[in-house]
Amino acid sequence: MASNSTTMGSLPSGVGICATIPDILYLPELVFGGLVWILVACTLVVPANPQGWVMFVSVFCFVLTFIWMVVFACGGHHNKSSWAAADFVYHGIAAFFYLSASVSLARVTLTMAEGQNFQNYQLDISAVVFSYVATLLYFIHTILSAIRWKSF
Repeated sequence: MASNSTTMGSLPSGVGICATIPDILYLPELVFGGLVWILVACTLVVPANPQGWVMFVSVFCFVLTFIWMVVFACGGHHNKSSWAAADFVYHGIAAFFYLSASVSLARVTLTMAEGQNFQNYQLDISAVVFSYVATLLYFIHTILSAIRWKSF
């Protein structure tokens, strides 16, 4: 007898978020986002506006990713497809924000190369690298969340 049922996607809860793709990316997103936040906060750069945007993005994404992870861990999504769509949208926005912050941080760091404070320059280079890693993680999470959303 043929089955007419289709497999439906599911959202993990509890410890399942540490064992499923894309939810396993929450922790690396928090680690690299926190590193960007700490490294940018440690530096003193003359054009404060781009650094302020990088700080906003890193703190905003860190806090929201943590809240998002807690909601998923507690099962607050009730396995609804709207949460899968919201997961896709949030991570897409976070990837876009981090990309814009990474580019502006890299630009500021390039102009710092002629500066007198080499330690701030090294901290900014580290922040740029970690910012691009965070961008990549959020982008991969976005793609995998879109695939999961389409399986609902």
